[in-house]
Amino acid sequence: MVTGGAGFVGRHLCDGLRARGDEVISVDVGARPWRDDVHCVDADIRDERAMAERFAGADVVFHNASLVHTKRNRVADVWSVNLEGSRSVLGACRQAGVTRLVYVSSASAVYQGEDIENGDERLPYSRGGQAPYAESKVAAERELLAASSDALKVVAIRPHVVFGPGDTRFLPAILERARAGRLKRRVGRDKLSDFTYVTNLVDALLAADDKLDTVAAGQAYFVTNGEPTAFFDFVSLVLVELGLPPPRGSIPYPLVYGVAAIAEAWDTLKGGTLHAEGTLSRFAVRYLCTHHYFSIAKARRDLGYEPRVSIREGVRLTTAHLRATGAA
Repeated sequence: MVTGGAGFVGRHLCDGLRARGDEVISVDVGARPWRDDVHCVDADIRDERAMAERFAGADVVFHNASLVHTKRNRVADVWSVNLEGSRSVLGACRQAGVTRLVYVSSASAVYQGEDIENGDERLPYSRGGQAPYAESKVAAERELLAASSDALKVVAIRPHVVFGPGDTRFLPAILERARAGRLKRRVGRDKLSDFTYVTNLVDALLAADDKLDTVAAGQAYFVTNGEPTAFFDFVSLVLVELGLPPPRGSIPYPLVYGVAAIAEAWDTLKGGTLHAEGTLSRFAVRYLCTHHYFSIAKARRDLGYEPRVSIREGVRLTTAHLRATGAA
């Protein structure tokens, strides 16, 4: 079972599971079939009874569904999906007798607005005050890992800035800003960030499932490409590959943060727009202007994880897909 199976990461995960030889059921709101050998179910993860019915007979649930929203509005919606939805998935697993649960968490679970350089799993959870997305992912990860037991083994995988073919959020937002002429300058001083090519993440999720009966139960793992890169260097790689001009010069952090605060306030007055990654948020600007990269030593040691696709190759594959689909 894959929750959020119709989304960007979910589809790649379903592909990886089918390649492993598994029977796969994708659960998502408004899901439509995209490949004949994956059964798609239109259901809401917050409906525990419906989830329990769907999970019956499943060996493992990959809980990937979440609402990514970095502005400080629509807070109730974000918490409802990310925490209440996770509680529902956990309850449904218990009712259906599922014995393995792999949770797609986030590296933002430990982000407190300050530099993180080669951070590992000993870092404490964020104390809050960042964004409802990060805070709700912290709460969900805490509860799911605390529930890990002999009857239901749980593991959390924490990727950071996932990209690849089929991405509907991150790179499309960058391209939208570049085409609109709103990506001519870098923000602040260059800070290093981690990025995760999507099939590398899938490799880690499958490895975590394989290791749940031995070392992985109750554990969290950072999973990235292991290639810390300045954020705007990554952006430049993408834009140059697509024949677009890279950012030149820089804009001071305080100025951009102020603009983001105004934009976020205006968005809140309008009721808050979900899935609008082309607009700035204070959380996103802070992310751009702090180091946030992580050690993947624990995932290498326990899961045998090794990123197979480099950032440069991942960018090449992604931009080729964008051109092939007419999105570039």
